This record gives sequence, C-alpha cells and structure tokens, in this order.
Amino acid sequence: MQAVSNIHIKEVKGGSFLSPKGFLAAGVEAGLKNEKKDVGMILSEVPATCAAVYTTNQFQAAPIKVSQDSISKEGKIQAVIANSGCANACTGEQGLRDAYETRRLVAQKFNLNEHLIAVASTGVIGVNLPMEKLAAGIEQLEPGDALEQAVAFQTAILTTDTMMKTTCFSAQINGKTVTMGGTAKGSGMIHPNMATMLAFITTDANIDPEGLQTGLSEVTEKSFNQITVDGDTSTNDTVFVLANGMADHETLTPEHTDWPVFIELLRVTCESLAKQIARDGEGATKLIEVEVKGAKNELDAQMIAKQIVGSNLVKTAVYGADANWGRIISAIGQTKTAVNTGNVDIAIGPIVMLKGSVPLVFSEEEALDYLQKDFIQIFVDLHNGEATGKAWGCDLSYDYIKINASYRS
Repeated sequence: MQAVSNIHIKEVKGGSFLSPKGFLAAGVEAGLKNEKKDVGMILSEVPATCAAVYTTNQFQAAPIKVSQDSISKEGKIQAVIANSGCANACTGEQGLRDAYETRRLVAQKFNLNEHLIAVASTGVIGVNLPMEKLAAGIEQLEPGDALEQAVAFQTAILTTDTMMKTTCFSAQINGKTVTMGGTAKGSGMIHPNMATMLAFITTDANIDPEGLQTGLSEVTEKSFNQITVDGDTSTNDTVFVLANGMADHETLTPEHTDWPVFIELLRVTCESLAKQIARDGEGATKLIEVEVKGAKNELDAQMIAKQIVGSNLVKTAVYGADANWGRIISAIGQTKTAVNTGNVDIAIGPIVMLKGSVPLVFSEEEALDYLQKDFIQIFVDLHNGEATGKAWGCDLSYDYIKINASYRS
C-alpha cells in the first residue's frame, strides 16, 4: 500500500460540491423560514454509490429513518432533498409519513425511483413539516451545475450558521483525476458522534458501497467526531457521501493500490468541513485546535484532545485570552485514560507553559498577544507512547447564550 506521506491531494480553488462530474443542485424559498431559501436538493446524473453516518442521539429524526431505508435497498442514491426551518424530529408517525411523502414528491417531480432519494431536515424540533409549502418548494426546484446553484443549496440548509461551509479537493486515482467536494451546515449543538450538523460530500470516484461505508466510518472518527461546540448532540445529524463513478476508473476497494489515496482525499475533505463547522460555532470568535501526542493509542489521544477542546473552562479562557494552562491539565485529568501525571508537556501556540509536569515561567504579554488571534492551537505531549490525535472546537462567548436563549423566536 502507498504511504500517506507520498499522496498528493490538491485543493481546488473556487471548487464546490458541484465540481465533481455529473452533479447538479438547487435551492429555493418555500416559506418554511422568513424570506430565506429553505428547500434544496443535490442530484446526480446517474445513481451514485452512497454511504452515510448518523447521529447517535436516541431520538433520531424521521428523515434519518427514511434515508436509511433508501440506502439499504441497493447502496445507491441519486438525489438528496434537504430543508431547514423544521427538523421533523420527535413528530411521531405523522413525521415519518411526511418524510416518506417528501421522498415521493421528489421521485414524482424528477421521475426517479423512490429508493434512490435520501431526505435531510434541520431546524426546530417537535414541529410538523408544513407539507403544502414543502411540496410547492419541491415543484420550484430546477437543478443546475452553476456556482449560483451550489450557493442556493448551501443557503437553503443554513440555520444559525453565519457562513457557508464548502470545500473541494482532487487527486490522481488509477490514472484519472478524481474530484471530491463538500458542503455542510452546523454551528450549535455540535458534539459528535455528530450533532446538529448535516454534511453532503460528492465525488466522481468509482467505488463499491461496502468500501465507501468502511472509508466514511473510518474517516468520520478522525474528523466530524472530533469537533465540539457546546457538548450537546441533536436528532438529525447526517453525513452523506455520494460517489457516481463518472471519473471512469477501476472500481475502488480496500485492496486496490490507490485505496489510501481515496481515503486521504476523503479525510482532508471531511476535516476541512469539520473545522469550518467548529469555527462557526454559535457566537464563536476563535477556532481552537488541540493536538495530543505521546499517547498509548490513537483512541486515548483523540479522547484527551476532545476533552480539552470541549471543556467550558478552556473555551471561556480562550475567549478571554487567559493563558490558564491549569484548565487544560484539569481537562486531561478528567478523562478515563491512563496518564503519567509526572511527565506532561503543555503549550499554547509557541509558548511552552508546562514541561515534564513542571510549570515554566513564560511571558503573559506574549501569551495574551497569541490568544487574541482567531486560530488558537494547544499542544499536549503525554510522553506515554507514540500515538497522536486532534480535535477542533471554538471559544464560548456571551453571544452563544443570546443566540440559544431565543432560538425559536
């Protein structure tokens, strides 16, 4: 197998989830929200291999159940219909009927088999979908491949987001250029194993369903499942990957020589979207990245990194530009992983504050200057092994409370 270090992944500047061959999109204003686009779809010219991962919240919303039903038929999807403004979660049998009816309406409009359609919703929990408005919105959808069509879809899935999340990369696989693009929404209730986030990833790679699901599940653990905003998980979170095979190369499987290339392409795409979600946390002013090395195993490193970035005390210290490394070591100690407490290093950016568990004298002025930046890195060395892990989150500001205190109004 090819080593990851030798793999060249190229960022496609100005690219989007419509950059891979054969994908179209649309977004319209259907009246589910006030004067904003709120219904969108992604359409592949041909049925695409599909993999998905979902929230672990026990109250999974109706759209998830319908999407699971669709994908289970043959591992392929040709269209995804998404709406914002209403999560269609905790809506009982009526909610499930509405999700299936949404799928039927899309199938009818675009002359597709129902099982080739996935459904995604985001918004207020416990409210039934306004089906007349949604049906009218579906009728307005006219997918295209222009950048404005991508923007229309991206706008239609936003809730409290302050920005659209988009990314695109390419790589050489089996002698062909394979492109992968993605978009996502999410800014609050983010504490994956995923939460209030939706991500849609498209690629023209040719891959079998089992391999794609294996790859997505593996990559999700190191990307979407390593972000946190507020420690809450939601009911609708889903990541879809659609691979329509239009790059026209040999079918990829884990045994293929270029399998590591595809996995790295998927990883950088997912990590890019995950970091954008974390950066856009409700009320956030800074993106925080925590890198842990020297752990006994990768899981320990990931758990500790996420514990640190998820600590409200760490998040508020970053917001206040307070170089309080004691909050970081306290977060490490709260995990269930075995730590050599006598030999831990901690640095905030370039400033080492703890070495071998011994506090160092550092410049408070230098630390303040660094912590006023909008991208903050925290480094931890456990000196306990060779494994590493990363996690991403954001600071916790006064605006987070303002936004969530009036979410329904």
